[in-house]
Amino acid sequence: MLFHFDLKKFQEKVSTQLRPWQRSFQFWVRAADIYTGYKVFQVIASLEKDVKKQEVMWEKQHEVAADKIYSMCSELGGFFLKVAQIVGKPDLAPAPWVKRLVTLCDQAPATPYNVIRVVLEKELGQSIDELFEYFDKDPLGSASIAQVHRARLKGDKNDVVVKVQHPGVQELMMTDIRNLQAFALYIQKTDVKFDLFSVTKEMEKQISYEFDFVREAEAMARIQHFLCQNNKKSPVRVPCVIRDMVSRRVLVMEYIDGIPILKLGDEMEKRGIHPDGKLAAAAKVNILKNLSLAYGQMILKSGFFHADPHPGNILICKGSEVALLDYGQVKDLPDELRLGYARLVLAIADNNPLRASESYRDLGIETLSNCEDEQNEMLRLAQTMFDTKLPPGVTMLQPFAEESSIKKIAVKAFPEELFSVLRTVHILRGLSVGLGINFSCAEQWRPIAEEVLYVAGRLAAKDLKQIHRRGTSRRRFWR
Repeated sequence: MLFHFDLKKFQEKVSTQLRPWQRSFQFWVRAADIYTGYKVFQVIASLEKDVKKQEVMWEKQHEVAADKIYSMCSELGGFFLKVAQIVGKPDLAPAPWVKRLVTLCDQAPATPYNVIRVVLEKELGQSIDELFEYFDKDPLGSASIAQVHRARLKGDKNDVVVKVQHPGVQELMMTDIRNLQAFALYIQKTDVKFDLFSVTKEMEKQISYEFDFVREAEAMARIQHFLCQNNKKSPVRVPCVIRDMVSRRVLVMEYIDGIPILKLGDEMEKRGIHPDGKLAAAAKVNILKNLSLAYGQMILKSGFFHADPHPGNILICKGSEVALLDYGQVKDLPDELRLGYARLVLAIADNNPLRASESYRDLGIETLSNCEDEQNEMLRLAQTMFDTKLPPGVTMLQPFAEESSIKKIAVKAFPEELFSVLRTVHILRGLSVGLGINFSCAEQWRPIAEEVLYVAGRLAAKDLKQIHRRGTSRRRFWR
């Protein structure tokens, strides 16, 4: 009996097995280069006494680092595209980082159509020709986990969106996350007094859910029902799922026509609307108000919320209506955590240092402080972490600067389940900065927080009236 050796299959198998190791090596080489570049530059910059010259030097260093981070995220793809979405926010990262990373929202390499076709037909049990009147071979967009195609079902007049998972992406993303966890452990021991490891553990849990499109479809239906039930008109539009066309790796939903929020300014200019004029300002306020209201209701009233409002997931439709896409990352907060966060929202809205400190303890956020004015610093920390409003004259928060509250008060332990709330607030802040609107989500969410605490028996009627009266006398959510 002759033994047939298939060299090509053997090479493919070896390549597949080595791929996680290759990615790990590439990550650590690049991460070490970026990190050591900043550490060396810190020493060099400290020798320059002229503040203006130092600022110019830092700007150049950020540009160099931005190019390296962009290259790492775009070339490795996968999970690192999500890292770019988290880091590349105008309120948090240096301007050169934001400028480079903001373009990575939907730039994952597309899987070839012939591969997508195999996945789709296997998952739905029928051929594309049997299911669809037409199916656009070129994707509308491709992200880290899946890509979406425009199509039309047989016998239907309306277009749909077909979301198909990239084959083999899950194992690689889990490798990426574990590398980032190891890096986070090192950083929190050497440079950042924050429990970054717990944050990355929650990211691991949330992203693992994204590979199940049946779960995503259920989340879309649940959130759509909740928002419609709690409002005369839902503040945001949620796509409808097409029944019987959902599997673990394929999801078919209604097509929503709209403009990506990052292209809003360009679209306004095309229509002769000045991006800085009164009409544009009113439209931007309306967009942000509705988006923030939806999140306040989801987080505080329901506890079940869309946990990934980055710009690539937001469309602006006719009449400034907001459509919220991609329900792969959703979070279901336990009631105690939801009510604890409601108390923190009231503390931030009222600028109450004592209640902010108490709320942190109730939420299980463990801190260590050596500063003199601990209570006020704790309030500042709460505002930095859980409110969207920026202090007067500030356009970018630098949470890891020496004068930052995070430097003065170490966050020793942070509940993993609260990370999704933290991330959501920070993304909303990034959107508000990008739209040129400074507002406080804590002040806007105050009435919702009061209501849920009152209904739960955690707030007396007399306190509800007092807080409500203080809130309505100065409704200045929007700056």
